Amino acid sequence: MRRTLVVFIAVLFSSSPFALERKDVTFRIFQFPANQIPRVDGKVDDWALVPDSYAVGMDQLMDTEQGHGMNHDTKNLDVKVKVGWVKGLNRLYFLYEGFDNYWDFAAQGLHNDIFEVVVDGDLSGGPLIDIYHRDVWTPEAVGPRSELDPRVTRPDAHFAFHGVHAQNYHIFTPPGDKDWTMAWGCAQYTKELPYANAAYDYSFKPGESGKLVLEFWITPFDYASCDGPQHAVESQLKENALIGLSWCLIDYDDVNARGRVGFWNLSHKQTFFGNADQLVGFQLMPLEARFQKAFQAAWTFQVVDMSKRLVAFKDQSAGNVTAWKWDFGDGGSSTEQNPQHTFPRSGDFVVTLEVTGPQGTSRFQRVWDVSLR
Repeated sequence: MRRTLVVFIAVLFSSSPFALERKDVTFRIFQFPANQIPRVDGKVDDWALVPDSYAVGMDQLMDTEQGHGMNHDTKNLDVKVKVGWVKGLNRLYFLYEGFDNYWDFAAQGLHNDIFEVVVDGDLSGGPLIDIYHRDVWTPEAVGPRSELDPRVTRPDAHFAFHGVHAQNYHIFTPPGDKDWTMAWGCAQYTKELPYANAAYDYSFKPGESGKLVLEFWITPFDYASCDGPQHAVESQLKENALIGLSWCLIDYDDVNARGRVGFWNLSHKQTFFGNADQLVGFQLMPLEARFQKAFQAAWTFQVVDMSKRLVAFKDQSAGNVTAWKWDFGDGGSSTEQNPQHTFPRSGDFVVTLEVTGPQGTSRFQRVWDVSLR
């Protein structure tokens, strides 16, 4: 019964129309080269290749709770964040560098300086926590009880809805003796390996000032099933795609006080934490030209019909290519850019593409990747 409700609600809300906040700005996610994936060790050296133009600082944040607006006192709190990705991995990498004049992390529970991150990898939009489920009556619900569905309880919403299509991470800065984050919802695997990892570097004690470095990565999910990762669907991160992402800084300055000093919010909407429509747009950027070879052969393939051993090849070479020469490893060849080839027999084949142009010649070979059996 619970899984049926999970699927129903996930489909219902993933098909709803969505919108993102701050349409006048698109933030960028830096693409790391595959041979320079950042180490999650709390150090900043492997982020040195990321330009400062990718950093999101306090000047982009609004205090949507305490009335400070855009008036930032960097002597009290100063944080910048960079976000990266690696083509072929469904991970978002984060570097958080922050100064606070009073780091509050001695108390138990959620009273802690927080870096709260919400991600919607497929832009499905809509509410993502149980109190905003449209059929559940809570003090936050809008409309009279008669307009809500008495059959859907808040526990139902929590296990079928909370964090399923977009994820919220309450990351403790720093955690002290707590877990590194509280992942809202029932899919607790989203904050653990192999779906997430984190490391910190700091030397201050509770109540002191100082600098904190937090490095972590998370895996966005289109569907983070309550029934375990075997039922989950990772968001497929692709070059130039837009995703929904936002964060806030929850700042306390007195371990004995109940109130917050600031709720600095990238979305500029207080309730972004529970509504993916209120996230902002981040673009997964292509690899910068300085990391690309000016001229290099590359290709991929797809088996069109295994019974006929028909394969389609696609050129993905970089640079100004004027001629292509394919060797299919079965005696056949082609000079087309994107040929299709029917192999005369079953087997494993060594396929080579040689490209030429004003910059010279380049070859790329795959050994036994094209396997027809």
